[in-house]
Amino acid sequence: MSWKLASLGSLLAVVVLSGCSSTQEAAKEPVVDAGHTRCDAKGADFAIGQKASSSLLEQARVKAGAQTARILGPHDMITLEYRSDRLNLNADDSGVITRVNCG
Repeated sequence: MSWKLASLGSLLAVVVLSGCSSTQEAAKEPVVDAGHTRCDAKGADFAIGQKASSSLLEQARVKAGAQTARILGPHDMITLEYRSDRLNLNADDSGVITRVNCG
């Protein structure tokens, strides 16, 4: 009976460890260079005082060099994680941009 348990244990170990192996295909995947992803809020300062819109958001994102952008209202709930590649356009109750920052 003990040889059956030893065989079963060995088989189980082989199955578990086979999931940890990698293939040559995974090693051949190209590394994609994301390039410059940091946001520069100064590039989007032109948006302050303008009415929030999707076209303004896209223009500000491009000029700030950000990967993503969002418009934040004064009562919007936001998460506290910092993302150096994201542009924030902060708007007042009437939808006018009052502040530009990255994060």
